[in-house]
Amino acid sequence: MAGFVQIIEFQSSRIKEIEELGRPSRTEGATDPTFRRIVATADRDRPGTYFTIVEFDSYESAMENSNRPETSDFAAKMAALCDGPPVFRNLDVMWEDTGEASDAP
Repeated sequence: MAGFVQIIEFQSSRIKEIEELGRPSRTEGATDPTFRRIVATADRDRPGTYFTIVEFDSYESAMENSNRPETSDFAAKMAALCDGPPVFRNLDVMWEDTGEASDAP
């Protein structure tokens, strides 16, 4: 399997506070992060709706991340800044294309 992706959809009228909360707590700590990459996005068609896309090497590394106390603490603080409960999508990556040119004929 090529990896695992978690997408978190949420609505908030306090996005600046969520951004301030998220930046340091997701990349600093006693242990190295288990994710490969985090992308924060805003829905152009639905103002106030946001998606966070988190890439992991595997489902297991995502669950390791979810079980960390700092992740639980972050999630609770973020939920308090949301206008409703976040929706989680847990996705196994079937294949991916980086868009980079290949040397293959």
